[in-house]
Amino acid sequence: MTAMSAQPEATQGGATQSGFAGVAAGRPFTVDDLETMPDDGHRYELIDGVLIVTPAPGWNHQQGSGALFVQLWNACTPEFRVLSAPFGVRTSGRNELQPDILVARYADLTPTNLPVAPVLAVEVLSASTALNDLNNKKAAYERMGTASYWVLDPEEPGRLTVLELDARGRYVELASVCGDEKFAAQRPFPITIIPARLLDGLRQ
Repeated sequence: MTAMSAQPEATQGGATQSGFAGVAAGRPFTVDDLETMPDDGHRYELIDGVLIVTPAPGWNHQQGSGALFVQLWNACTPEFRVLSAPFGVRTSGRNELQPDILVARYADLTPTNLPVAPVLAVEVLSASTALNDLNNKKAAYERMGTASYWVLDPEEPGRLTVLELDARGRYVELASVCGDEKFAAQRPFPITIIPARLLDGLRQ
């Protein structure tokens, strides 16, 4: 994952030159600028006006993400919906994230995006995204008030790290399970996750 302004090179702020068609120079990115991004297989997100560009994921990422999505979908209760990327969490004009998987209240969803924090955001690590997933995106989900944040490492034997907001609105680690260990979640709905089972397709 790479943070970019509207310059061709990665920077941490507003643009001084336009590196993307239709993006004005001299200012941070906005959600309107995301409509001008190329359809090139990358994921384009914004954190405080800084563009985050993620390359297309690899096999391990897709296997783990897909298997976890199916488990969450099957366990989901009627008041929630489970969605996979690309679907935007757009909480302001300068912030839009696309979690690998999100769980949202059905009543909060619009046809095009989620304008409030999801109740659960899941990111699946890869070599190009791990630093941002564990730092920048974690901080962004915390600020917007995402109650639960799960991070899945799809490398053998698999690890699921579960963070939940405490009374101060800060993430604390609730669980970290590896391989055949079980995590029995109660939020946002009851479900038991075994990381190794999410990777079974990698062993065939």
